[in-house]
Formats: sequence, C-alpha cells, structure tokens
Amino acid sequence: MKLSAPISLCLGVVVFSTAAFQPSFSFTPSQRAPRTKLSPVVLHQEGKGSFSLANLFGESGSAGPSLRGSKNLEPHPSVRSHISPLNRLGPDEKKEVKSEPLPFHSNVKSGTLPNGLPYVILPNKSPPGRFEAHLQVFSGSADELESQQGIAHLTEHVAYMGSRKRELLFGTGSQTNAYTDFHHTVFYAICPNTTPRTNIPMLPMALDALVDVLEARVESSRLEKERAAVLSEMTMVNTIEYRVECQILSTLHRENRLAKRFPIGKESLIRSWQTDDVKSWHRTHYRPDNVLLYLVGDVDTEEAERVIAEKFGRLSAEKQGADIKIPEIKEQAKDLADAVVGGTVKAAGSWHYPPVRHDWNIAKDMDVDGKLIIPKDQLEYDINLQNSYPLDETVSFLQTEEVAPGKKIRPHIFRHELLQSFSMHLFAKRPVEPIIDLDSFRKSLARRVALAALQIRLNVGGRSDDPAFTFVEFNQLDSAREGCAVCSLDLTAEPHKWKEAICKSLSEIRKLGVHGVTMGEMERYASSLMTDAEQLAAQGDRIEHGDQLSYLMETVANGHTFMSPEQSYLMTAKALSSLTLEDVNSAAAELCSHVMSFKEGEDPVDGSVVAVACLPKGLEKDDPAYCDEDSLVKAIYEACQLEVEPEEDVVVPFTLVPEDELVKAMEENPPDWLGGQFSDGTPNTAPDTITRPFTLRRLGNGIRIGVNQNPHESQRGHLRLVAPGGRDAEKRLGFKKGSMAIGARTMQEGGAFGPWTREQVELFCVDHLLMVEITCNEESITVDFVFPTTNVGNVGFGDDVQLGITGTESVMQVVREIIVGFKWEEDALGRSKSSFRGTHESMLKNLENLSTEKIMEAMTADDERFLSIEVDEVNAITLDEAKTAVMSQMSPENLEISISGDFDVAEVLEMIYKYIGTIPADANKEYLVEEVPADVKGAVVSSVPSLPLPGKFVELELPDSDPRAVAYVSGSAPNAWGYLADGRTVSEIILEKDKRASEYDLGRRKHPLFARIALLLLSEIFNRRLFSNVRERKQLTYDANFSFTGFERLMGGWFLVTVTASKENAQKALEACKETLHNLRKTNPITPDNAESAKRVVLNRHEFSLRTTQYWTEQMSGLQEESVPLKGPLSFTDFQAVVEAITVKDLQLVLETMGLDDNELYTAIGKTVKPDGVEEPEEELVRQAPVIGMRRGGALTG
Repeated sequence: MKLSAPISLCLGVVVFSTAAFQPSFSFTPSQRAPRTKLSPVVLHQEGKGSFSLANLFGESGSAGPSLRGSKNLEPHPSVRSHISPLNRLGPDEKKEVKSEPLPFHSNVKSGTLPNGLPYVILPNKSPPGRFEAHLQVFSGSADELESQQGIAHLTEHVAYMGSRKRELLFGTGSQTNAYTDFHHTVFYAICPNTTPRTNIPMLPMALDALVDVLEARVESSRLEKERAAVLSEMTMVNTIEYRVECQILSTLHRENRLAKRFPIGKESLIRSWQTDDVKSWHRTHYRPDNVLLYLVGDVDTEEAERVIAEKFGRLSAEKQGADIKIPEIKEQAKDLADAVVGGTVKAAGSWHYPPVRHDWNIAKDMDVDGKLIIPKDQLEYDINLQNSYPLDETVSFLQTEEVAPGKKIRPHIFRHELLQSFSMHLFAKRPVEPIIDLDSFRKSLARRVALAALQIRLNVGGRSDDPAFTFVEFNQLDSAREGCAVCSLDLTAEPHKWKEAICKSLSEIRKLGVHGVTMGEMERYASSLMTDAEQLAAQGDRIEHGDQLSYLMETVANGHTFMSPEQSYLMTAKALSSLTLEDVNSAAAELCSHVMSFKEGEDPVDGSVVAVACLPKGLEKDDPAYCDEDSLVKAIYEACQLEVEPEEDVVVPFTLVPEDELVKAMEENPPDWLGGQFSDGTPNTAPDTITRPFTLRRLGNGIRIGVNQNPHESQRGHLRLVAPGGRDAEKRLGFKKGSMAIGARTMQEGGAFGPWTREQVELFCVDHLLMVEITCNEESITVDFVFPTTNVGNVGFGDDVQLGITGTESVMQVVREIIVGFKWEEDALGRSKSSFRGTHESMLKNLENLSTEKIMEAMTADDERFLSIEVDEVNAITLDEAKTAVMSQMSPENLEISISGDFDVAEVLEMIYKYIGTIPADANKEYLVEEVPADVKGAVVSSVPSLPLPGKFVELELPDSDPRAVAYVSGSAPNAWGYLADGRTVSEIILEKDKRASEYDLGRRKHPLFARIALLLLSEIFNRRLFSNVRERKQLTYDANFSFTGFERLMGGWFLVTVTASKENAQKALEACKETLHNLRKTNPITPDNAESAKRVVLNRHEFSLRTTQYWTEQMSGLQEESVPLKGPLSFTDFQAVVEAITVKDLQLVLETMGLDDNELYTAIGKTVKPDGVEEPEEELVRQAPVIGMRRGGALTG
C-alpha cells in the first residue's frame, strides 16, 4: 500500500499498461445508450439555497423517470439537505464579500445531475492526450459507527479491487488507485484519451470504472482477499513514526471523534465483518448526493458533461438505501446523519470536512458560528464521542492545565524504546478562513510573508555552533481532512537539549508576534511571492493535470475561490501593491497569538494550546533528558516569559561574485570551449554549435557541460553538479570511513563563501529562490540546485521595481564558489556529525533499515562502502579529513555540470563560460591523493564485492512493544548499464548463450542501451508478478516490492525483494517471493503481454518525466563520463526504439544473468520481539493500529 496521503490509507498504485486485455467490442462504450435517454444536466450559473434532493427534484424529493429502478422506494435513511460540496463553484448563495471579489477560473465548468451528483470539469492541456478523473466520496473513517471502525477503508479496497470495469483499463497505459482518510474516500483513474492502437475513447471507460465503484458488488471472495490485505497493511504501517503521529493526532483532536476514528480501524472488527456489513456501509455512503466527480485534462467540456450524465445519471440514493440489509445500522446511520447536519464543521463549513466540532484557539472577540463551538452542556447525540464505549481501548483522558487564569495547555507525553530523540509538537486550532475577495487574499499573503520570515529566522539563526534543535518548523495550514486550520510548531532535538529547544523556538515565535518583521524581510518575501505567482502564470496551461487537480480539490474543499494562474498573478500583484508592514505584522500577531497570550499581563485566548512531547523510554527523573507533563507545561510557560528584542536586518549581497572579480578571472584564466566526447559510439560534438535535445561540450579546464532547454516548467531550472567517487573513493583513496559522506553533509550545513558569512549566503539563496542539496552516495558527490530562470532578488513592485540578477546567474555564482571559494567551518562539521549520529541510531531502531543493513553486511562481507557509518567512526572524523576527502573530488577534470530549464541556451552557455570556464584547471590540486595500491588488502574497488556463496539466511529480532515483520530476498544483478561485478556485460553473456541469434538480434543486443532497458522492463514485470502471486493469489501481504540497486559507475549490483507480513506469515511470504522469482524463470516465464505491459509503463514514465528539468539533468549526468562507458547521447535519442525492439526472449536471457538460483539467494526476516518485562504504559493515549502520515494538506496529494 502506497503511503500517500497524510494519515490516509490507500491502495498501491496499479499501473495497467499492457495489451494483455483488449476489449472484445469495437464500438465506444458511449454508444451503448441512445442520447434521448440521457439525464439532463443542472448547470450552476444561478441558484440559491441548500444542496438537497428536494431542491433538485421538486418538493417531493423523488427522482424523475430517468432514474431507473428508483420508483416507489423509501427515501435514503442518511440523505439530508446540506450545503453543496461544490462550495464556491456551487449553486448556493455566495458568501458575502467585503471587498473586490476574486475572479473565478473561466474554464472551470461545474454542474449537478438531477440525481444530486455534482461534478467539476477543468480542461487542461498538459500533458496532451490524457486526463484524470477523481471520484470523491464524502464519508471516511470519521463517519463510522461504533461497530464500523475500519470499514470505510475495507470498503474502499473491496469496491476498487472488485471492479470488473476497472479491468477494462488494463493494457491502456492507465493508472488507477484509491485512498481513505478521516473525511473521505477517493477513487481515481489517470488515462490516455484513447486506447492504444484501437483509438477507442477512454473517458467513457474510465467513468464506467468509477460508476462501478458506486455500484460495487460485495463478493465474499473479494472480501476475504481484501481483508487479508488490510490486516497485512496494519502491520506494515505500524512503524514508530506512525505511532508518534497517532499520538499527536489523538491529542490534538481529543475533544472530537477524530481521536477515536482512525482509518485503519479495529482488528477484531475487520476480522468479523461479512458481506452485508460492507454492503451496508457502501449503500449508506456511496450515493449521488454524497460524492463529487472531478475531471481534469485534455477533454472537451460539452462532451465530458454528456458522458458524465450518461454514466452517472441512472444512479439514485433511494436505490442504494433499499440495499442496506442491517436494520440497526440503518437506524444508527439516521441518528448520525441528523447530528451531522445539526451542528458540525461539515454542515456549517464545508461538506468536505469530517463531522466534528473543535475546541478553537481564538481571540475571545472572534465571531464564530455557534454550530462550530462545543457547547458546555452535553449534546443529545454524542457526535464528538466523549463518552466511553464498549469498543474503546485503554484511554487516558487528558487533563488540561490552566497555567494562569484563562490560559490553558493540554499536554501529553509519549515514551517508547524505539525513539532516540526528543520532539515537541505545539498546536492551535482555528476556523478556516475562506479566501474569496481581495482583503482575504491580501491577508493570506501577509500571513505567508510572516511565516516565511519566521521560518528563515529559525533555519538560519537557529543553526549556531551548538544548535538547540535539529529540526524546527512553524506553519499554519488549512486542513480539510481535520476541518480546521492548524497552526503548528514541530521541532526535534537531542534529548538533553529539550528545554533549550523549546525556549529558543518559542522566543522566536514571540519575537515575530510582538515586533513583527523588518522592512527588509517584508520586501524579500513579498518579492518571492510575486516571483512564484509569475512563474505559475508563465506556465499557464502547461501545469500538469495532477498538480492542477490537487490544487482544485484543496481550494474547493476549503471554500476558497479557484483562480487561473494568470488571475492569481494579477491579484497577487494587486494585493502586494497595497500590502503594508502593518498588514504583515497584524497577521504575524494573529499567527502567534496562542504563544503570546502566555506572557504575564497578556489577555488569554479561548481554547487550549495542545502540546505533545515524544522521547525515549526509560529515562530517570534526575536525567536532564527526562520530561513529563508538568515539566513540559512549565518549560513552555517559562519560555513565554522571556523578553524578546526586535530582529535586525542582515546585509545581503546583491551578487556573490563582483564584476571586477569576474573580469580579473577572465584575464588570469581565459576560458575555452572544447567539443563533447562520448564512449557510446556517438561522434564528438563541435565546441561552437548548439544542438538538440541538448548541447554537450567540455571546458578547457576539463569540466564537462550539458545544457538542455525545457519550457515545460516555465521560468524554472535544475542544475546538477556531479563529482564521481563517493564512498567508493573513500576506500580507493584511503580516506577514513565516512569522511566523504560527512564532508558532503558539512558542505550542506555550511555555506560561507569568500567575504560572505553563512547567514549572508543563505539569505542570498533565499532572495534568489535557490534550493541546494548536497549528497554523497556509494558512487559520487552530487550537488542539486532548483532555481528560477528570471530576475529575482528584486526590490519594489511595478514601475518602481529594481531588478536583481537572474536565478540562473545566481546558481553559477554559487557553483563557482563551491568549487573554489568554499569555507570549511567547525560548527558545520558539528551539525553534520550530529545528523549522522542520529541517522545511525535511528537505523538501529528501525526494523526495515536494520534488516537491510544486516543482509548487506552478509552480501558484501562487511564492505564499508555499503554500510551505515557507526557513531565512533563519525566522531573520529576531523574537519581537515572531511575537507580533504571532498575537495579531492573537486578537481575540474573530474566534474560534470548538467543544467536544464526554461532559458536561452546561448545565454546560459555564456554564463557557464564566464563563471565556470574561468576556474583554473589545477584548482584543488593540493587535495589530490594517490590511489591505494591494488595489492593492499581491501583495495578492490569500482565494483561491488563478489557475492559469497552459498547464500545465507539472516534472522533479526528487534525489541518493540508491537508485533511487526519484514522479509527480504536478494541476490546479484548487473548494474544499471548491464555490467556485472566481474566486468562482463549482459550483452556479452547473452551473445555467448544464444549462438543462433540472427544478425538483427546481435545488433540490437549490442546497443549500449539494451541492458538498461531490459532491466527497467524486468523490474516492472517482477513487481506485477509479486502483486499477483503474493498478494492476490496467496493473500500473504499487502505489499511486495522488487528493485535493483541501479549503480551506474560501480560494476555489478543487487536486486532486492521486500515484503511486509505478519510475524506468523513472514516465512510463507518469503517463500512465496522466492517461488515467484523461480516461476518467472522456469514454470511461468515472461509472456508477450507481460512485456507489452512493462513497455507501456516504461515509455509513459519516460515521456512524462521528460517534462521535468530534474529528469533531464539526471539523464545528462554521465553522458561524457568515461566511468559510465555505455551512457551517451544514444540513451536519449534511441530510448523509444530500444524499448519497442526488446523481445520476450531478450528478457528471459537477461533474467539468466541474475543470481536467482536457490544457492545464490540471500534471504532475511526481521521480526519485533516484546522487550523483557515490558508492560503497557500507563500514559499511552490510545492503543490501536496507527495511521498513515500526518502532514497536512490532506489526502489531496494522492
């Protein structure tokens, strides 16, 4: 199961891209029903009042004759008049606006069918020839009755996996998926406009599949399969990270039903339900008035409306209600439905929200709808589940502490043996404020400026020589899944620094609230907002369907106005032109009000501030790291009493490389262009010619250059600097273990260049919207930049704007300084070491990571290049050792720069010429180190170690209070380009085995891209087979995954199959995975359908990825590297041709180059064991299966 949405549960993406199942009919599905019987469409151009069947059908509320099978049926027990889920796009009376209303996206078309089913259509051309249809059911786990806990998620599985019409999408290049959250269940299909080869329209087919979900057959065989999958998923998701998130959400929403209605549900109930139970939930909630269809893509609006009416028009709530078989469920659902519309954020705010009320943390004079406030007297119906119920597990109802009159904190401590650091999460819940007019839009921008200023202060100023925290974030987001806006402070720290971390972070929040932002900060972040809006406007209709749809769903859900990128740009310019410092500081004070109110003498606010601290178990009370509820509350309160001083502006450089310095560099080291050189058979390129799809050259100093123009991401670019070597070079050059990786992280933590301090450089990057990430893996050090290609760092707006340099030029300056001007600092090394210590300690307490580490130890005979860096080894690295290791790789002749973006290639080449070409060829020569002689023990490098045979079984036990298990199957494999550990290639081995191959086959298999493509296809085939055998047929797991290590420079590699299962089924799941691998070679080999399906997936992924600048830089990296001899321009130009030419026999032969024999396999099972003497902790909040992800933004991200 793919972990996609915050706390949501979703099915793993199933990509159907094979011609294995072709429709047997030759007509389009839309031809099945004559147009004269289509249900008419109610368009939303006018209209008032609540959203109800009575309003749509007349006073009787009964369906018209077009709703077949619904005559003379009783009304559905859960249908109530309610606000339209279309919100601002719907027929209800528009909210009164106080200023100029925001414009609506002119291309959006919304409507409601006579049966109550609403829809939204957004034509979008990127990518062309494709569309996405998402069906949102407005019932999730929060709508479950006491006896239904977990049934929303199980029903999602049954409806999705049981859909026969979904199977018609097989072989079309479509993707389908589904997920469940607190507030909804969503099903979606991402499809091409027509089927491959036969050109049958796919919109009717996709909507047929979604209608099938609403009319789901609940078959006992499918229920048993999905019951097994869900039970396996309960184990899979139960990591310590999710248990922490479970504790956080339970505390945050203790006053309402979200604390007792997690999507995964109760295991005992899941094991007990029969088909009538699932069908009763489905028929109660999967009804036309309780769903919303989104359609975004390259579609014709009128045709789409016609097909929607044809497919969905025959559904009726009455027919669904008649199929609810359990009388007590029907009666209880009636009561819940009455309570929902009687007073919840769902009824009063947005039908997208869960049916809850919140304990708001707001100013006492703030006007809030009474239906949203929890009354002092108990409601007749316990909508917030504050009573005790038979199925409740051990719950410690939290005490709210009043630290001063009217000032309340709700604390909770969660301790666990798998935690190794301290984290605190401080929350205030506020009503969502719809953004519908210029005033509300300006306020939202002011809030974003204030939040950006605070986050940068925390990030830049908080990274001292001995930082108080290792991570900190302050934000406020509208959360449809929780039905509120959540203002959150999240931080992590070393356990003994927890008080300091609280003090530092809360002081910064109070400083912002009390003193506001500086004028320099306001100009900086307002300019960033303007640049963001300009980029989106420039992208226009090139924004991807998925991005458009996510934004559309989020905007509609929260009642905001959905604008086009161009409209958003114009309104942003209008709002910012009148934005004042007072506006920003007012927004800052409101954001920070819950923290500011704790200061003695300040007025209290309504509601409680929620504080959750998570820390290691077993600390003694006299330990500085010990924290309990009383000390947590005391630390928070005391931190809020400290006086704070206003922030002072930092002088930020306009440019990192002054013009006179660049002129001097041009004189001392005149740059020169050389032609590109390749090892894949491509002729060398000229040094003075711009070519397509990329321009490949070398500079006179040896640096390899690749430039690609990509207009798909408007005004954006991506640059990748690669220094081959990585952890392999640690061993090859005789450096201390970990010095290369720790050094790379030190660069990330540092950033002082030339005369500029780290703080100045970081703010320069902020001003120019540069994002930098420096990483080190087994093969290389990589520096990635994301940047705007327009002028940034501008000051002022409109006619008064003073343009800064472009983001592209900013990147060139930073790249130059990284190579020749970087300052190495002890405090950056300290932060780097702290990060690695935390990573290693976390690995030791993570079942999956520790199991992987153990199997790698066995397979590599403890080769340090592929293993975690232990704490003692981290501590032993000095600054000089880290510096020497990294800078030894920064010789110009060792470097390659690839850049892709929406820019003029000639202009970029000129910048590279000046900034990069003037770097001396002998730069960093003082750090060069001779390689360790080959006869020195352990010096065999540039390939993975030979696999010790026979293979081994590794068993691991990890102390943990909850039962979990994971199994692995691994063995040898070629690297990404087909090289084996002994230096032979896949092509060479196949040529030896297939002596009767034709000249055509010999030519294909000698292509440098042959092995690369074959391995990509095999990976898809393995994953599909594992899903079919281990999950679908044997019902042993929720998820089994196959992957290659994919080294490019190191010869050889491994494959790894990962399968999660219950402890009881772990061994069976492992054997099933081995069986799948064996069958693919022998008893059930690859079929033409398997190959065609995999080809479509690989080609679609490649085509989609070519629209991103990051993919281009990743693919250009290595094109001119001698250490990747088969990678060259042909890997781009011949990609599709090589994919299409691969045969089943090719794949079967490549399969034989892998170590798949039983004696070559390494297997492992990692299991948790209950710690000695462990007892259920008294302070534990809720003992139930955890939930998936908590980060806000909702399940809208898929």
